[in-house]
Amino acid sequence: MATLLYRLGRASLRRRRLVVAAWLVVLVGLGIAAATLKGPTASNFTMPGTESQQALDLLAERFPAASGATGTIAVKAPAPGQLGTPEGQAVVRQVVQEAATLPGVVGAVDPFQVQALSPDGRYALVQVQFAEGADAVTDEQREAYEKVGAQAEAQGWQIAPGGEVLNAEPEVGSTEALGVLVAAIVLVITFGSLVAAGMTMLNALIGVGVGMAGLFALSGVVELTSTAPILALMLGLAVGIDYSLFITSRHRQNLLDGLEPDEAVGRAVGTAGSAVVFAGATVVIALAGLAVVNIPFLTVMGLAAAGTVTVAVLVAITLAPALLGFAGRRVLPRKLRGREAVESDATGSEDRSGFGFRWAHWVTKLRIPVILVGVLGLGLLALPAQDMRLALPDASTAPEGTPARVSNDVVREGFGPGFTGRLAVVVTSDSPQTTQAAVPQVTALIQRTENVLAVAPPQVDPSGRTALLGVIPKTGPTDAATETLVNDIRAEVGSIGGAQVLLTGVTAIGIDVSEKLSDALPVYLLLVVGLSILLLMLVFRSILVPVKAALGFLLTVAATFGITVWVFQQGNLAGLVGLDTPGPLISFLPILLIGILFGLAMDYEVFLVSRMREDFVHGDTAHQATINGMGHGARVVTAAALIMISVFGGFVFLDDPVIKSMGFALAVGVAIDAFVVRMTIVPAVMSLLNNSAWWLPRWLDKVLPNVDVEGEGLRAHLDREPANV
Repeated sequence: MATLLYRLGRASLRRRRLVVAAWLVVLVGLGIAAATLKGPTASNFTMPGTESQQALDLLAERFPAASGATGTIAVKAPAPGQLGTPEGQAVVRQVVQEAATLPGVVGAVDPFQVQALSPDGRYALVQVQFAEGADAVTDEQREAYEKVGAQAEAQGWQIAPGGEVLNAEPEVGSTEALGVLVAAIVLVITFGSLVAAGMTMLNALIGVGVGMAGLFALSGVVELTSTAPILALMLGLAVGIDYSLFITSRHRQNLLDGLEPDEAVGRAVGTAGSAVVFAGATVVIALAGLAVVNIPFLTVMGLAAAGTVTVAVLVAITLAPALLGFAGRRVLPRKLRGREAVESDATGSEDRSGFGFRWAHWVTKLRIPVILVGVLGLGLLALPAQDMRLALPDASTAPEGTPARVSNDVVREGFGPGFTGRLAVVVTSDSPQTTQAAVPQVTALIQRTENVLAVAPPQVDPSGRTALLGVIPKTGPTDAATETLVNDIRAEVGSIGGAQVLLTGVTAIGIDVSEKLSDALPVYLLLVVGLSILLLMLVFRSILVPVKAALGFLLTVAATFGITVWVFQQGNLAGLVGLDTPGPLISFLPILLIGILFGLAMDYEVFLVSRMREDFVHGDTAHQATINGMGHGARVVTAAALIMISVFGGFVFLDDPVIKSMGFALAVGVAIDAFVVRMTIVPAVMSLLNNSAWWLPRWLDKVLPNVDVEGEGLRAHLDREPANV
């Protein structure tokens, strides 16, 4: 592979105008396709095969009027008792009439007819039924819904529209640009050259542009969840900068070693590029592997992110060499451009007094205390993870001041938390008589279930075969007691003869999604850990090195979960990340975090340990090879980690709590894995293992194919052929 990439790198530099033009054509073409073919993103999380999804499909077929999105307008009078006055009733009925005539609305329910009033006569709930699902509601319809009750508000009333209809795509604004700015500063400091830093950033931005344009071009035929493009942008930008950084760093070192630009680029792509391809492949495999858990929206998210990472790899091994050809020796600091040097003060320095070498000497000398402190420290950080709760987000954790949060708070204030997480029970059969007989039985069974506040009168479809019951819990949608209630109701009504009884609603869907994801998590974790051992065994020709890498990955994941739970679920230091209200973690965060961190952890493992193996194979002692690997790779890996942390950290400043938690967890995970596990625990363990770290049974050595990530085959090729040919 190294020899093939060497040739690709040289060819890209020699035909640099053609390569740059080709990528620009692809970027413009996909940009036009994205602008013309872009489809809407979905804010709902469907789960085929679950009872809640089965009920929704049944409603869409038999009760289409009840299958659209719902809205709840919370009305608060200026003073208690005003809803009982003629003036107060007139105000509420005006709001109902206004809501019923909105575009896209099929009807609004008068709260006086269904007694949706608070005991103190101050609060009322107006139920609004839309014709289409939440994702099909247009921005114009949503804006009109949010403006309902302006006349009543002018009279001192509070009108707060809410409900699932307000679910909208999170906006990506200017806050995450801070992460990109920090990444650019890190590049300038690392390279000491504005040209090198700017070229690396340009390379990454073109890759992200191509990846995101391709993703949006496909969104017209593939349903994307609202978080999928954000995740793809997050990962594509981070790995795009990192991969270009690794290749540019090796290219600069080659120039300082006296090689001509085309030869320097070829060797950089052949060596660092091999590691980039392998690291990118691990990320792609881990993300694509999300498909094995058989959850459609998660599969789409994984494939979307995997696509942008694939583009980042292709850009790094083709466009980066071309841009390096245009830059020439200007990628070096100004003071080094006019002379050939063996030593470099920017990357991979042979000066053994550098921080990387000093750190490696210190870590290997105190290896036992370092390992104990590192492992115990990460273990302590992981402790909060045992209390982790997963759920789909509800409006109670939305940013304060948003319409959804205001409405949720008013409903809770007037009626209690259960009214924000209503359940829906579908009773259906082949005959109206059977359904009519089953409804009272179902109602009675539900009413006697613990934690049920009320059961609303049934709504019956025109055929009389399907009835819909509203169930109001005493607790909120993400409360553990509500999850217990859902399971209890299903157990109670499962014995009704002659009729099918299904429980659904946004709350039930969230619980079903969370349970299925929790069940899939151990399977996926086992798959990822097993995959990491096999891949690293292939690269490093060792058994203990892959096992050590996998155990380090588990430490990273556990500590990251612990810190994220401590902040986002338990609320500690929540103000520092701009979190208004702590709550359960988003259901898919753990499984997504495992997939992403796996790829990134293997990224740093390869860049550090491959140099250790390279020096060990060429005659250094295992101890010296460990120090060399750290000494040469510490600066570049540090820069790469800081860039990833900056990019991911930029998303913490978004208002959306889901994106905020994803950015935070990824930034913390990268920091722990890069600085604690890979650059501290790994060299200490490698020093402790000594020669046995590289042991591999002969029979296994013969069976495993040689992927040549370290470029041994390339060196043999260069020895046979004159350089600069």
